Amino acid sequence: MSPAGHPLSPTSSLPSLRSPTLDGTQILSALDNLHELYCPVSLSLAVKSQLEAGKAQDGPPAEPVDSGYASEEDDDNDKNESDIDSESALDALRADAFERNFAIQWLTTLIARAYELPLGDEDERELVVDKASTVLASFTKPVEEDGEEDIGITRSFSFELTLPFTPDSCELAESSMRQKVGIDVRLNDAPQTTTDHTDVGLQSWGASIIFSDLLCASPARFGITRDILGSSPRIIEFGAGTGLVSLALAKALPHLDISDATLIATDYHSAVLANLQSNIKLTQANVETCPLDWSDPDLGAPLDVPADLLVATDVIYAPEHAMWLRNCATQMLSPEGVFWLLMTVRPNGRFEAVMDSVEAAFQGPCPRTPDGRYLAILGKENVEKRRGVGRGDESGYKLYRIGWV
Repeated sequence: MSPAGHPLSPTSSLPSLRSPTLDGTQILSALDNLHELYCPVSLSLAVKSQLEAGKAQDGPPAEPVDSGYASEEDDDNDKNESDIDSESALDALRADAFERNFAIQWLTTLIARAYELPLGDEDERELVVDKASTVLASFTKPVEEDGEEDIGITRSFSFELTLPFTPDSCELAESSMRQKVGIDVRLNDAPQTTTDHTDVGLQSWGASIIFSDLLCASPARFGITRDILGSSPRIIEFGAGTGLVSLALAKALPHLDISDATLIATDYHSAVLANLQSNIKLTQANVETCPLDWSDPDLGAPLDVPADLLVATDVIYAPEHAMWLRNCATQMLSPEGVFWLLMTVRPNGRFEAVMDSVEAAFQGPCPRTPDGRYLAILGKENVEKRRGVGRGDESGYKLYRIGWV
């Protein structure tokens, strides 16, 4: 408990997630303390100035804040001074970079290990994940009253791109070694702006990280070679979100001698598209953006030319989404094209049945093209969850190769 209703510092209040005596009550109490500390108001200008000046990093972690309680015998001036001192101490605690980083690390680990923790039932587990996500989002909440722009959290990703064999790499080929090059992507993860589920793309989800890594590790596995795609393929991403997959592709393709590709990242939500455009500038990538509503697609330029490759990661959250996606892909994929879809497996909760809707939607034989073809699942494989990637409610992924039959 925090004294007299005032929040404690993260370093003194957050329980070890490996403690054998840890239970749901402790976790929820710790989350409530963090919520009270970081979520009730946006950071004051005093806090921000301390952070910018680096003052919070120089001193030791803040001690738990005194209650600031005043007895009835104190006069109004004493009460006001006590309140001011208390708020100043809270500002200092909120501004403490060490405490904030400690809290962020604890919350990130909590979300990643949610299904390993001793929580009562799925409802409690979902509540814990939601509370933790809310507090994490608060660290990037805009200060509306100060007119300051929310810059979100800038994340850096690095993938190893396996290069194809060339005549100049005969010695490497003979030794079964492959040359690799680093693919670096920087992007902004922004907090959700509303309760609307369609703006979940403001954050990078585990599936997009896994898929980007798989693409770079083995481009030929996905048909991403000059021999298959040529030098100027057209690639479209559905539900691009922060744009990680498209940005990774944009950085990787020139290394694969695919120098004139057209990359189009699409999404439904305007806030997601705005953040996506910022990420393209941040990474300095050659990617176009375009709004796309699967339920009523506008296939005017730049979506008026069929794509050689369609990609999507973790984009289906309701049964109708799978059917809309199928119908959209039917209209947008070229006759020789392939659609790669990576879906997240969530074995519990309200998204448990989503995987079935994907496989049902692509069973065929409708809708058909004028020449009688339809899209179907040509292959699928399980992809293991990786430690430290994705949320705690994710148990793994399924990779689908979808094409014409």
